[in-house]
Amino acid sequence: MPKAKRSGKSKKFDYNQNRKKLKKKFIKKANPRIENTHVRNAWDNKKSMARNLQEMGLAFDPNQTVPITKSRLLGEDRETKAPARIVTKPYLLNQLEEEANRPVKDTKTLSADLIEYVQYMVREHKDNYKAMARDEKNYYQDTPKQIKRKINEYKRCHPDHFNNFMDSLAAPEPMVK
Repeated sequence: MPKAKRSGKSKKFDYNQNRKKLKKKFIKKANPRIENTHVRNAWDNKKSMARNLQEMGLAFDPNQTVPITKSRLLGEDRETKAPARIVTKPYLLNQLEEEANRPVKDTKTLSADLIEYVQYMVREHKDNYKAMARDEKNYYQDTPKQIKRKINEYKRCHPDHFNNFMDSLAAPEPMVK
């Protein structure tokens, strides 16, 4: 009969394991990085997550924060009351609200090749999308709708660039003697 595996085997020290790296990994898991700078600055590592969020005026558990109306079979609807929370860091709510109300800048841009392609098509065919689709420079065999979509994308991403381009097309070329 085979012997049972020794479960009470004494642990040996692993000299190949980097202890500094292990400690950093453990700390990183224990305290995850908070992305928002305002919340990170107001965070207190000595307090629990629920306590920190409560002091900031943020919700830890949405089921407790938002009161739920319970309907009964007999009688009128009853509303459960959420416990009153004490907010000790109201400045954080103002900062978060201000940050959320800032307009977001559209950072999408187009490749130089696509801009050149769109400019060529508009320069040659104005707004005739069927002629653009038949053009020999239409290497990817875009349909008229696809070309129209690309032109609209160019207008949306680079409006002043497009307006300058259209103005340069509208201006009469100087006569050479």
